[in-house]
Order: sequence, then C-alpha cells, then structure tokens
Amino acid sequence: MGHTATAEAGSSGLKATEHTLANGLRVVLSEDHLTPVAAVCLWYDVGSRHEVEGRTGLAHLFEHLMFQGSKQVQGNGHFELVQGAGGSLNGTTSFERTNYFETMPAHQLELALWLEADRMGSLLAALDDESMENQRNVVKNERRQRYDNVPYGTAFEKLIALVYPEGHPYHHTPIGSMTDLDAATLEDARNFFRTYYAPNNAVLSVVGDIDPEQALAWVDKYFGSIPRHDGKLPPRDGSLPERIGQELREVVEEEVPARALMAAYRLPADGTRACDAADLALTVLGGGESSRIYNRLVRRDQTAVAAGFGLMRLSGAPSVGWLDVKTSGDVEVPVIEAAVDEELERFVTEGPTPEEMERAQAQLEREWLDRLGTVAGRADELCKYAVLFGDPQLALTAVQRVLDITAEEVHEVAKAHLRPDNRAVLVYEPTAPEEADEAEEADEMADVTADATAEEEAGK
Repeated sequence: MGHTATAEAGSSGLKATEHTLANGLRVVLSEDHLTPVAAVCLWYDVGSRHEVEGRTGLAHLFEHLMFQGSKQVQGNGHFELVQGAGGSLNGTTSFERTNYFETMPAHQLELALWLEADRMGSLLAALDDESMENQRNVVKNERRQRYDNVPYGTAFEKLIALVYPEGHPYHHTPIGSMTDLDAATLEDARNFFRTYYAPNNAVLSVVGDIDPEQALAWVDKYFGSIPRHDGKLPPRDGSLPERIGQELREVVEEEVPARALMAAYRLPADGTRACDAADLALTVLGGGESSRIYNRLVRRDQTAVAAGFGLMRLSGAPSVGWLDVKTSGDVEVPVIEAAVDEELERFVTEGPTPEEMERAQAQLEREWLDRLGTVAGRADELCKYAVLFGDPQLALTAVQRVLDITAEEVHEVAKAHLRPDNRAVLVYEPTAPEEADEAEEADEMADVTADATAEEEAGK
C-alpha cells in the first residue's frame, strides 16, 4: 500500500494517526476501546459553495442519490445492511462539505467500509433516470417541509442572501431552489459525481474499538483500487469585507405564531483566534438561559418567549452570528430591538466580566468535549479539520484554543463586528386572522371565477 503516516498527536488522552493511500484518499484512525463500537465518517470536499448559477441544490441532491444504490448494493440496501447489522447511518450537506457516516458494532466495521467504498467506486453503475427523479422529488418535498411550509422557514435563506451578496458562493443555501432542482439533469449528476466523489477529494476517519492495522488493511482493500480524479476546480473566492457597511432590513408578513426579530452579523472566518473569540462573545450574549439577552428579554422584561445568539462557523467565507428572538404576547418588535441594542452596546462598551468569561469558556469546553467524547462526534471533527484546514490533529487541540482566548480578544471582536452597520435584520409580522381569512376567501372566489371561465371557454 502506498501510504504515508504522520506522528500521533493528542489532547486529553485522545490520539489519531494519519495515512494517505496511493490514490490520494486521506485516512485518519483513532482508537477508543471504551465501548465495542466503531464510527466511520467520510467527508467529501464539496458543498453548495462549489455549485454554479442555475444548478443550486445539486450537492444536497447528490447526498440523497448516494443512498439510492450502487453496483453491488441495490436500492435501499445501504440502509438495510447497516441497520440490519445493528448500526445507524446518515449523511448531510453544508456550504462547505458533504459527509456520510455510520456507527457500527465493532465487529461490523468491515461492512461499513465496504459499503462506503462500493458507492464511491461504482455509484454511476446504478444512477439512472428513475433514481434521479425519485430523489429529486424527495428533496423538493424536504424543501417544502423545512423551508416553504413551516413558520419562519425561509428566514435562514433570506438572511444568508442578505449577508452574502448576489454572485457570492455562499449567497444561496444548500437546499437549492425549486427551479434549479427541476432543471438538474441526469448528466449533471453524473458529471458532479465524476468531479467531486473521488478518493483524492475525500477524508475517511475510523474511530472506536478498532485494530488500526486491520482497519487500514480493509481501507486499502476496498478503497485502494478506486481511481483518483484531478479535474476539480477550487471553489470561488468567498472573501468579503469584515463588515457589511450598512444595516440591511426586510419585513416579512406571514402566518407565524408570534412576531420575531432575527439578525445575522458578519464575523471572522473559522480557524482563527478571532472566530473563537466571537464564539465566546455570542455565548455570553445569547448562549443559553444564563446569557445577557435571555436574562434581559425572557426573565426580566418578559417581552420574549425565546432568545438566542449563536455562531455558524464557516472557513471559506466570513462566519455568521445568528440572533433569534420570538416575542411574547402583543409585544412589538421595536421594543425587543431597543433592548437587544442596549445589551449589545453595553457589551461593546464594557466587554465580558471575569465570571462571564469563565462560564462561557466552560460551556464551550463542555460542548467540545461532548463531541470529542463520542466515536461519531470525534470521527466527524477529525474529518472536518482535515478537509477544511488540512490537519485533523487540530480537532484534538480545539478545546485548549478556546480556553486560551482572553477577555480583551472577546471585547475587541465585539467592538469590531457587533455593530448596526454590520447586520442584516429580518422582522416577522404575523398576518392578522381577518386578513388571512379575507385572503383565503379571495383565493376561493378566484378559483370559482377561474372554473366558471374555464367552463365558459370549453363551451365555446
């Protein structure tokens, strides 16, 4: 086997070894004999940022197509074999990557590796018009259920489109548009697979109760003969000014249960100390029931029923700070917004207290250790740091990097970014019941009129 290996590195007793097959597949192994399970995680370096205009949603559509069968695994066989062996599995798509993962009883590890290798090497043998149309409809229905037909469902899409301008690779969300999903062809899907689903565009991690030598031998046996592909173009440049430059605002009138204030702030990219500092700032401000904004709006003023402020980390573009407040009763949004601005201004002026820093760092430390403490979570983080930052070992030192951030760094990032000229604001105003009823009656009348017109035309 033509592979290279790097020295072990670790944090809190966790270790990982790295290897590269001759075809370019990067492999990360991490032993953990606490429980007799093993996690397999495969990250492909492709997400919605790689898509071109007119073909949005293709990365997510392909995630679904990967479960539609391959040369030796027909139809729903991937699910059936994994679940029949006592395992669990899924896949997800983001702006920056697509991942697939299984958690198996340790003695079923070989099965999971064989399944992932079979669809990486032979999916095109099973990809046809029927499977394409089937999964196109599944994705369109997912969009209806998660975006179009639920309260506040399009908020993420609207704010992302404001924060990242037209033409930017992050301007559209991974779900894609209905129009583009309809336009995608079978040949589009085949070209997408050939370009991005190659071993040299992927990282495979195996974590848990494993024998590293045996695991690596299985990886080489099943993945080693899959040819590399070198035609991939790098994603478009996602860099932007650190601030939007003005407040962008949109009012949405929909049938939602309560008024809402949402805002997105442009923040430093993942992989930097400034991003870790921003994470701590948002944790102090809106990370849970001990945070400033929650205490102010929900506990003290009782003007909101929910309030949170969190970070969506992105490596190829500025990250996003996401504020989400749902109002209480008949409270108007300007009341909420004034209170939020007061809390932000106070934080920008004073910075965090020592107690807040200690609490926020403990909260993020616990979240990180929770992820690294499970075989599936650690497998995912090892893949993430290998794909996005070139070094899986960074996952094992992430906790310490958060603990090294100072209050001054948190204060500085807040002053630089948590400003009115660096946010996109979305205000939801519920449609009044009588307006909704009138609209429904108008639609019914329009339908009656249309039917009558159609009957009249048919009679001519």
